[in-house]
Amino acid sequence: MPDTDTGNRNRETVLFARDSLVAWCIVPFDAKRRGPRERAEMLQRLGLKALAYDWRDEHLGTFDEELYELQQRGIRMTAFWWRGGWPESAEAADASPVMRASLDFFERNHLQIEVWCSCKGDDLADLADEEAKYAAAARRVDALASVVNGRGCRLGLYNHGGWGGMPRNMIEIVKRLSSRDAGIVYNFHHGHEHLEDMPEAFQAMLPYLTCVNLNGMTADGPKILPLGQGEEDLKLLKMIRDSGYEGTIGILDHRMELDAEQSLRENLEGLQNLLKELGEEAALRTYT
Repeated sequence: MPDTDTGNRNRETVLFARDSLVAWCIVPFDAKRRGPRERAEMLQRLGLKALAYDWRDEHLGTFDEELYELQQRGIRMTAFWWRGGWPESAEAADASPVMRASLDFFERNHLQIEVWCSCKGDDLADLADEEAKYAAAARRVDALASVVNGRGCRLGLYNHGGWGGMPRNMIEIVKRLSSRDAGIVYNFHHGHEHLEDMPEAFQAMLPYLTCVNLNGMTADGPKILPLGQGEEDLKLLKMIRDSGYEGTIGILDHRMELDAEQSLRENLEGLQNLLKELGEEAALRTYT
């Protein structure tokens, strides 16, 4: 298994420390539509040291520029959003211009990062039983895992709603993979319907979790809410801390109507306030 930046953290790293957080959903959701240099400068101002890179087709020609601008400021690209679908083989991935662009980017920059891909599994709904669904989903995920593992990267199965985004189903899919170099990326903003299953669902995912992306959470509330404004936020943060989780924590933008810097600042301030309530002194020292 490659030593990816999104794997288990060093024992000396503080879980919720600002310089340990990964910025997520800041590229296509930024009202200011920053380019690579401006985005890296923003992260530097905020004291964030890592970016999970979500992109759209318009960014295909700027992957290397993005990486360069981050590296110039000591910021890591720790994860990369996979677009283009689920290839059935390495040859199929090579034949797709979008997939090939991503794979070439990993190769020429010798990146060993996590590659995030969602698995809704809606097209598996007509299969007769759950085991058949798990087997079909695992074959699909295994093929992509093999492709990215071959480039020294790890696959992160990303919950994005649907059957494949349920914690139990993600666990069952990952357990059936022939590749052990894959894990689960859990997003609270896609998990409102899972709240009633916590903390049991979180504990069940724990052996496979590599990143947890935070969000303000209220049952039946808005999809995106700043941290600290959700009714469940303190309880969920305490749950993560007390679980023994040692992976990465993501901080969100995902508010297209806002300047990404404003959105990230709101979440950082909300997280800081929650940490005060939890008495997390080591993490709080990184916010001053």
